[in-house]
Amino acid sequence: MKPNRLLILLLPAVVAGGCAAGPNYQRPAVHTPARWSEPLVGGETNAPVSLSGWWRNFHDLELDSLIDRAVQSNLNLRIAQARVREARAEYGITAANLWPSADVSGSYARTETSHHQPVLGSLPIPPGIPFENDVYQAGFDASWEIDVFGGKRRAAEAAGDEVTASEFGQRATLITLLGDVARDYIDVRGYQRRLAIAHENIKAQEQALAIAHDRFTNGLGSDLDVQQAATLLATTKAEVPSLESSLLASIHRLGVLLGQPPDALLAESSKTEPIPPAPPVIPVGLPSELLLRRPDVQRAERQLAAATANLGVAKADLFPKFYLTGLGGFESISADDWFTTGSRLWSIGPTVQWRIFDAGRIRGNIRVQDARQEQALDAYQQTVLTAFEDVENALVSYAKEQTRRRSLEDAVASSQQSLQLAQKLYKNGLTDFINVLDAERSLYQAQDALVQSDRTVSTDVVALYKSLGGGWETVGKQTSLSLVQTTQSSN
Repeated sequence: MKPNRLLILLLPAVVAGGCAAGPNYQRPAVHTPARWSEPLVGGETNAPVSLSGWWRNFHDLELDSLIDRAVQSNLNLRIAQARVREARAEYGITAANLWPSADVSGSYARTETSHHQPVLGSLPIPPGIPFENDVYQAGFDASWEIDVFGGKRRAAEAAGDEVTASEFGQRATLITLLGDVARDYIDVRGYQRRLAIAHENIKAQEQALAIAHDRFTNGLGSDLDVQQAATLLATTKAEVPSLESSLLASIHRLGVLLGQPPDALLAESSKTEPIPPAPPVIPVGLPSELLLRRPDVQRAERQLAAATANLGVAKADLFPKFYLTGLGGFESISADDWFTTGSRLWSIGPTVQWRIFDAGRIRGNIRVQDARQEQALDAYQQTVLTAFEDVENALVSYAKEQTRRRSLEDAVASSQQSLQLAQKLYKNGLTDFINVLDAERSLYQAQDALVQSDRTVSTDVVALYKSLGGGWETVGKQTSLSLVQTTQSSN
């Protein structure tokens, strides 16, 4: 085909080449409240948010160490990184479809032609006609689908959006890991503190039992006092196995989060340490900033973009496809003149394919992709609402638990005074022993509740930081592992 004819045939494809089927993606508008509905009365402020390395605000070196090790070895994080590599590889495959493909081949065959083939078999055959030959072939063939209506470009666009979505998914996994390590570590310290209080009360109750028994022996008390004291002591001792079980479970969870056997941290966590206290001030920023920090929201938005691009891929099948194909090479029945001018062959030209009947498969696929886009839009909007809900709930829990903790502090102080007064009155014979036991029971319950509240306040802080989407920034800068590197767009 002459070059000018080829250009004439390809001209409509070139003119239409700037088009792309399907809707162009636009980020959906989302309503964001001007301020948080919960009053910031628990130490939170609307100051600019700095969530990088938020766990360091607890000033606990062991927690810092656990998080650093978890980031390096957590298996869920490695899985998330592998998914990113998979998405990038898929993008490379899809993007390669935009370019021509070429194959090089060479072959040798010994062939024999039928003596009785049509036409030839009905004619007299002169002697010396070779029916058996060697055939030597070498050459290349190339093809290129000219992406006139943008189906391949939409596919590459969708694959690029999936890459970004997987990278945001990796960040979301990281944020979940940071929160889980901090929460389980706080649980460990909380159970240790509750066990310490239980043992302190057991010791005090053993002394009370000894006093009651001594008074009964000396005729100054009754056997009822002894039995009541023994009952209270046994009840308190019964709390210990349950607390020890919960403590070991939290240590086991930490070990697994670090990618180690469950018992790997038993020796390291054997020493009792205080519960990491909550920082006095927590900047939470404004609601409008949340959507830029939460990777789950950003992932959902990129998945919506990919679904929109896939809709364009489906719609592109409604239109004809244009190909430019060609081949060239050498063919001969003799190796001596295989690569000479006379053995040369070539072919080049455009091809058009148009699926004019497919029993509704194309339009059915369009409806499928349209429904998936609608699902992705709803999922994005739901993720946004959930993000705001997480922060609002975390603010409420943090503020209310601090109020509860102050009341429990007052209860512990009152219980201590009540016990001292009851013991003094009992020694002077001015009250029954049951009052001493009640005071001991109340003190233990108040102390245990206060420790649980201390733990809850700290875990509420973790939940607040997690809901705000913080933590991946500093980790991504500090580690050399690609596991947590800052996202590099593949689009």
